Amino acid sequence: MNLYLVIILAILVGNYVLDLIVEQLNLRHLDPDLPQEFAGTYDEEKYRQSQAYLRDHSRFDMRVDTLYLPITLIFILAGGFNVVDQLARGAGLGPIPTGLVFAGILTLASQFLQIPTAAYRTFVIEDRYGFNRTTVRTFVLDRIKGALIGGLLGAGVFSVILWFFAWSDLAWLYCWGAVTLIQGMVTLVAPVLIMPLFNKYEPLEDGELKDSIEAYAAEQQFQMKGLFTMDGSRRSNKSNAFFTGFGRFRRIVLYDTLINNHGVEELTAIVAHEMGHYKRRHIAKFMVVSVLTSGLMFFLLSFFIENAGLFAAFRMEQTSIYASLIFFGFLYAPIASLIGIATHAASRRYEFEADRYAVETYGRREAFITALKKLSVDNLSNLTPHALKVMLYYSHPPVLQRIAAIRRLAT
Repeated sequence: MNLYLVIILAILVGNYVLDLIVEQLNLRHLDPDLPQEFAGTYDEEKYRQSQAYLRDHSRFDMRVDTLYLPITLIFILAGGFNVVDQLARGAGLGPIPTGLVFAGILTLASQFLQIPTAAYRTFVIEDRYGFNRTTVRTFVLDRIKGALIGGLLGAGVFSVILWFFAWSDLAWLYCWGAVTLIQGMVTLVAPVLIMPLFNKYEPLEDGELKDSIEAYAAEQQFQMKGLFTMDGSRRSNKSNAFFTGFGRFRRIVLYDTLINNHGVEELTAIVAHEMGHYKRRHIAKFMVVSVLTSGLMFFLLSFFIENAGLFAAFRMEQTSIYASLIFFGFLYAPIASLIGIATHAASRRYEFEADRYAVETYGRREAFITALKKLSVDNLSNLTPHALKVMLYYSHPPVLQRIAAIRRLAT
């Protein structure tokens, strides 16, 4: 049997089995007794609801994975990629347009398969627990706009990569530089051109909250473009806050649901935490890691362009640069997972650092703890995730660990 095929099948099945084990361990780790820290914040009924919410999502995700795995395996073993390749070549276009057609068919098919599962999560599970505010119209428009924007950006990046690998022996280096430049440009223009296509952003109205955040930002000598609210309630009752942009073009964005559920000190403490990420250079560090891992990926990719053994694994009749990019993704998946584990570990450490920054500079320790508790309750967060689940997938530490670390700062 083809060695590449054995490796790819092992990766797909191994990843499925690992996810299944992790989800089962996470469900078994649920503690029916409300942690003492949340007494008075999480009532018993709401706490049971949060655990039911986790069970519903986890079990549905496991069913979806169980459905998708055989579909993927059959598609590979039956030569599905070769069928798509013949369709793409049948148009008689050049290498780059043919590659775009090939990737486009696979992408559209994948997105089409994901629509029913996304709809079920939104209109059944999220609705069951009072989160969903998305209308069918918004759901459909989000997917159309996402497909169009993703298609345009993806086609541009894909074309650049194909052109470099057809043109130069140092293609991986040129691709690395080009993709890094494109990512930087998208990051800059996204808050102005892309994000407003999905949500409405308005300047935070004058008042106590705006005065508090601006006063704190001035104390920390933090330059920003402005304070904005986002109509998160248009799709969900969940709450969040985030920063976008760089330098003096940075923006603070608060979900309208967050503003409705929290007091001024709590919201300012949340902003102080987000500001801590910038002050501790966490964003810049992650950008460096992203650039370096991108370079590693392109370097490894260069060894698998039009690899005959790899193409034989997918029952392909002809080799091509464009299919090489798709097939390499299967081999790179374990490396991406290992990098993800490392970056998640760094992210969790940075969250503790940002928490410390918020407490040390803003000082309202109890207000910050209250904010974290409310966020957990409002989003029905799992208070007791399994350690393996945290290690593999959590970019934030469990909230009880964060609160314990914040309380230790008092001593």
